Amino acid sequence: QVQLVESGGGLVQAGGSLRLSCVASGRFFSLNAMGWYRQAPGKQRDEVAVINTGGRTNYADSVKGRFTISRDNAKNTVYLQMNSLKPEDTAVYYCNADINTNWGTRRDYWGQGTQVTVSS
Repeated sequence: QVQLVESGGGLVQAGGSLRLSCVASGRFFSLNAMGWYRQAPGKQRDEVAVINTGGRTNYADSVKGRFTISRDNAKNTVYLQMNSLKPEDTAVYYCNADINTNWGTRRDYWGQGTQVTVSS
């Protein structure tokens, strides 16, 4: 069974920083793209940042210049460094991974989510 486990969320004042981590564990063949999504109360889940295996990144316009996504392929881990946080960044942040299974299929996995709250 594949699991994505996030950590690093919490409460921070506006202007502060947080670093999220997500580790993929279990039995799988390899990881493809990994990313972070967020969902605020009453809103849909939106993409925040995605990184492919070669390190190419894509960011939502709202976080460009403030957030940085990175990954450590040896550790099956993706990170999200969040700087200059704003109250509107408050949401549950979810890790996502596109995984090649040991059975030759490709599946999308989600973490359980970690709460990020930015106070004004």
